[in-house]
Amino acid sequence: MNIIDKKFNTLTNTIKKQTLEEVYNTIYDNFFKINSSIQKSLEDYFDKFDYWGKLNIKDNNFEELNNRAISLKEHIEDYIWLYNKLEDYRSKKLLFAILNNWYQFDFNTLNTSIEKNYPHYFDLDIVKCDKNEIFVDLGAYIGDTIADYLNYYGLDNYKKIYCYEITNESFNALQNNLSKFDNIEFRKKAVSNQEGKIFIKESNVDPSANTISTNGNISIETVTIDNDIKEDVTMIKMDIEGAEEKALLGCQKQIIKNKPKLLISVYHNHEDLWKIPRMISNMKSNYKFYLRYYGNNIFPTEIVLIAV
Repeated sequence: MNIIDKKFNTLTNTIKKQTLEEVYNTIYDNFFKINSSIQKSLEDYFDKFDYWGKLNIKDNNFEELNNRAISLKEHIEDYIWLYNKLEDYRSKKLLFAILNNWYQFDFNTLNTSIEKNYPHYFDLDIVKCDKNEIFVDLGAYIGDTIADYLNYYGLDNYKKIYCYEITNESFNALQNNLSKFDNIEFRKKAVSNQEGKIFIKESNVDPSANTISTNGNISIETVTIDNDIKEDVTMIKMDIEGAEEKALLGCQKQIIKNKPKLLISVYHNHEDLWKIPRMISNMKSNYKFYLRYYGNNIFPTEIVLIAV
């Protein structure tokens, strides 16, 4: 048992012994031990992005802290399951860093877990690609992920790439940035577990944070990958602002049949971190799991699950 195993076991055993109220009180007390400027930074961040809950000392609103406590207490066995499923030390250290950040505002372990070798999504030691790659990018934004793929794997190392993006501004930039490359198809569609129409909820911060909603002014077609792509897919990347679970269900046939490499953002709420690996494992039990981190040391975002 290494040092991270010991720390993870200590953390999870502590949480197991506590009531939900005790877990929340510990998180609450630890929040007020950190620097006031970091407290303000967290308040501002959760005010801009409403994935995790509100946090406002003046209004006595500690919804985000409560959501952390619920996730840790009610799903601690799921996190233990995930820890035991992770394939390497880096992944296990990162999972401990995330949970300990939620619980104790541990910034140091999170800082040492930030990926510095490879670009977002693509750990070349794990994600092996070749000229037959059929790559599906869900949440392609302006083509930044595809640009990284082409830079790190080469222009001749794919057969076809599908790019899905819902925002007009981003979609136009996506086409402009990647139009010079062959065999890249652009689809202005939302991806989910069923076909129909959905609405775009526009972010006040950045178009990359636009989400889909059941009501709004801008409608868009929604599809499943299983129905929208007839080829056998070899790799799927998802960063779709909290819609990853439904999109994953819409890829189920591809996953069961073709076992594509999966590169999925698992940070848009307090559940995806354990729930999405559970979903994948239930679809195809022999997937291997890794976690990589591309965010900052204050609050864990930009967490990627790699399933191969």
